[in-house]
Amino acid sequence: QAQLVESGGGLVQAGGSLRLSCAASERIFRNSAMGWYRQAPGKQRELVADFTSGGSPNYADSVKGRFTISRDNARNTVLLEMNSLKPEDSAVYYCRATRSGLISYNYWGQGTQVTVSS
Repeated sequence: QAQLVESGGGLVQAGGSLRLSCAASERIFRNSAMGWYRQAPGKQRELVADFTSGGSPNYADSVKGRFTISRDNARNTVLLEMNSLKPEDSAVYYCRATRSGLISYNYWGQGTQVTVSS
């Protein structure tokens, strides 16, 4: 059973917008550090956005001012709103949930493709 289910990817023109969703179980949503990563062909997976331990959003420099990460507590979902998309944003986007300590895990979603055409 998938722990994280992503949706919302697709093809968009440069300057356009997309919203990604990552749905988790309530247990995972409430007890995990969650974030979004991406991996372009031939490149390493990189952090896009996540939350600090204090709950504040944290963004990669390349997406600051364009992307917004948020939590929908009613739906146990982490959202990534992506605006002013650029061709270099094209990648497979992954949701991640981690927890450390006595109960630890590192879950990844299946990934959703985002393609930005120029």
